[in-house]
Amino acid sequence: MQPASQTNGRINLDPDRAEDGLAQLVMTVIELLRQIVERHAMRRVEGGTLTEEQVEDLGVALMNLEEKMEELKEVFGLEAEDLNIDLGPLGNLL
Repeated sequence: MQPASQTNGRINLDPDRAEDGLAQLVMTVIELLRQIVERHAMRRVEGGTLTEEQVEDLGVALMNLEEKMEELKEVFGLEAEDLNIDLGPLGNLL
């Protein structure tokens, strides 16, 4: 599998490497959702609406999710910057 980092911030649309581009796109969406969930969780923690046990459970869940993302990036040969796709005039996604 050719590393996605050679796509220069764009999704790889080469028909012969469609799987690589699809994996990059799916991983980008998952990373975006992970970041949104993390920000929401931090707002809840800072808002004081969670018990200590809930805060602990949330922290463990977020760490596990981040570890899984790292594993998946390794499986697909992606780096963190590969998930920050270029949206043209809108700038980078992440």
